[in-house]
Amino acid sequence: MKQKNDKSRAGRRTFLRTAGKAAVAAAALVGARSVGAQDKPGTRAAAGPVEGYNWNEHRWAYGIDTYRCIGCLRCVEACKAENGVSLDAHHFRTWVERYVYLEGEETARVDSQADSQNIAASGSEKEYRFDNRYKDKKVEKAFFVPKMCNHCSRPSCVQVCPTGATYKTKDGAVLIDHEHCIGCQYCVQACPYGARFFNDEERVTDKCTWCYHRITKGLMPACVEVCPTGTRIFGDLNDKESEISKFVRDNRVQVLKPEQGNAPTCFYIGLDKDVS
Repeated sequence: MKQKNDKSRAGRRTFLRTAGKAAVAAAALVGARSVGAQDKPGTRAAAGPVEGYNWNEHRWAYGIDTYRCIGCLRCVEACKAENGVSLDAHHFRTWVERYVYLEGEETARVDSQADSQNIAASGSEKEYRFDNRYKDKKVEKAFFVPKMCNHCSRPSCVQVCPTGATYKTKDGAVLIDHEHCIGCQYCVQACPYGARFFNDEERVTDKCTWCYHRITKGLMPACVEVCPTGTRIFGDLNDKESEISKFVRDNRVQVLKPEQGNAPTCFYIGLDKDVS
């Protein structure tokens, strides 16, 4: 029975992929979503609203204080463990970039845990750390920038999805319904933040969901929960006394690539000119 279901599912995806390629241009123009995704709960990658949860009452948002980040990568490890992300250096729902300005250089040198030198220093693609390549250099300034899906208010990934698999919920999250994803990767190409990746095993796209299965039960995203310095902040903007409301209200926040017009709901402080 399982083999028959697998064949049926594969056939459906093949059909949908072919149909999707023909329909995507029109879908991108009008923002069409064929399955009414705005009103449905997510499945598999992000569990839908649990009993007693009303997504009309919340407006989730995320804050990142780059002044506090120490590049420990506990957030990356926690995310992979919580969400079953492949333990390699090529698939991340959240990641951290290191920016280093050396004396006499005007442009930052940028690397992440996926950099070949960092992988070599870790000794394995399943372990994450930054190497010490700058120990003998004259460093003028260095800092870390956590990145993830920005859960945009006007997400381009939703606009290009030909099947409605990528959708925005009423409480502000952008999710993927893996039952409708055909693996066309149009959303991967449309995302200006490089926040999506292709899951080769499942043949679907994947990304950060703000641990939607946790926040709908009153818990914090895994990355927020394990951060030792308070770099990552999550909460409900409808609650004026929430940590995220205070973060946005009390700081001069920025978003990544505002010129793209996606209107991210991931807010930063301490961004440098070379961060994009």
